[in-house]
Amino acid sequence: MESAIQGFLRSLRLERNASELTLKSYREDFNSFSDYLQDRVGAIPEPHQITMPILRGYVAYLHECQYARSTTARRLASLRSFFRYATREGLTPANPAIALRTPRVGRKLPHFLTTDQVATLLEAPPANTPMGLRDRAILETLYSAGLRVAELVGLNRDDWDRGANIVRVFGKGKKERIAPVGSYAAKALTRWLEMRQLGPRANLAGGGPLFTNKFGNRLTTRSIGRMLEKYIRQAGLASITSPHTLRHSFATHLLDGGADLRSVQELLGHKSLTTTQIYTHVSTRRLRETYEHAHPHSEQN
Repeated sequence: MESAIQGFLRSLRLERNASELTLKSYREDFNSFSDYLQDRVGAIPEPHQITMPILRGYVAYLHECQYARSTTARRLASLRSFFRYATREGLTPANPAIALRTPRVGRKLPHFLTTDQVATLLEAPPANTPMGLRDRAILETLYSAGLRVAELVGLNRDDWDRGANIVRVFGKGKKERIAPVGSYAAKALTRWLEMRQLGPRANLAGGGPLFTNKFGNRLTTRSIGRMLEKYIRQAGLASITSPHTLRHSFATHLLDGGADLRSVQELLGHKSLTTTQIYTHVSTRRLRETYEHAHPHSEQN
């Protein structure tokens, strides 16, 4: 079983360009299943020995442990993907997970900031220190281009085309897209790079990282999260605000401003339009709130 799992993870890395974070999530899901097999079955069978009753028992176990539906759904999705691979590779004569039902997961509306809240957050970093200028450039770029944090930390200096004001982004599955950068972000990036040029560790030749720490090394997603937490507190924003909140705000504000859904999908790098449609619910909710507050014959008036 372990050999089969390793083969599956290897195929994800090579065939689908899965990120290390994705592979880590799959590994955690398989560890959960292996723990169940050891505890309830007494051993870890080979793939061809896994039956539908065993999988149903695992589903019941997840419910007993009171895992969130989203966690249960993800772990079952991992097993379905694995057994599709195992069937294709001849490791099992039939797919025991083919009839495995996933609990329905209600999608939560994404948390986003108002334009005034975004402005307050973007102005929180000091404009007179190297790290303050860097942090302003980071926040402006996240919001202006709607980037995921992993996409932002992966940017190199030559990914930003100053003349066209666009950045080349590598999203999930190493899929490349072009994202526009607004004038505010462009100014912030220019000031940050000018400040870097004056620093003792300045080395702006070639295609090194666009954003670096004080030692000149590429930033990590964790360091971006810690940085944002500091400015969230300074700006007095809700604690549920995260780096991804700026991406949610980017999409919501575009739709509020009249952008069409297909364009927003392209800008976000979503594979499916269904993923982008969650933001239409946010905009609809805001329209309803505005209506109820302003219309004389609404229920609120």
